[in-house]
Amino acid sequence: MLKLKPYSASLLSLAGLLLVAMGIYFVLLRPALLPEDLRYMKTTLSILNDSAQGLSGWLHKVFWVLGGYILTTGLLTVFISFTSFRKRLPGVFIIITLAGVNSIGLMTVVNFIIGSDFKWLLLSFTLLWVFALILYRLNK
Repeated sequence: MLKLKPYSASLLSLAGLLLVAMGIYFVLLRPALLPEDLRYMKTTLSILNDSAQGLSGWLHKVFWVLGGYILTTGLLTVFISFTSFRKRLPGVFIIITLAGVNSIGLMTVVNFIIGSDFKWLLLSFTLLWVFALILYRLNK
């Protein structure tokens, strides 16, 4: 049988690195409001700025925090992919499954709900996580 263990750990590591990159984007590059945010809220930036003047500055800080958490999740995922996941330590499968569902999985679902421009990209990130878990299970 094909040895799938290194591939599952490599895919999980790649999924983690994508989260690291996403976290950096949220901290350093993401604007407070994307065009898709305004479309979903059915408003314009000028209306929001007039009615909630501090919103943009507050959202930047929220995205710094969110980005930090995304980056941290990615770092921990990469670390686990090279340690407990590769060694198949007890409990690692369920922890990585729950981490994927609650991080990139939930983000993907919400982005589909709001009709995000990034929903398919996020789905591809989620599928890397899913494939890593499938390969892990196939190589018992």
